[in-house]
Amino acid sequence: MAVSYKKLWKLLIDLDMKKKDLQQAAGVSSALIAKLGRNENVSTDSLVKICSALHCDIGDIMEVIDL
Repeated sequence: MAVSYKKLWKLLIDLDMKKKDLQQAAGVSSALIAKLGRNENVSTDSLVKICSALHCDIGDIMEVIDL
């Protein structure tokens, strides 16, 4: 099992936002955005910050996939 953040990147496209815009809106570091880009694990607190900034649910930005 692995985590995929493809839904997040699609949502950013729909909202016409760049990764830098997300970083500033959610108050997260560029290192966290890089971890998301590599589908690495990040803290739940960070995911909640992103969801709050985008006014969405956690299922809207990530999914668990089978390898």
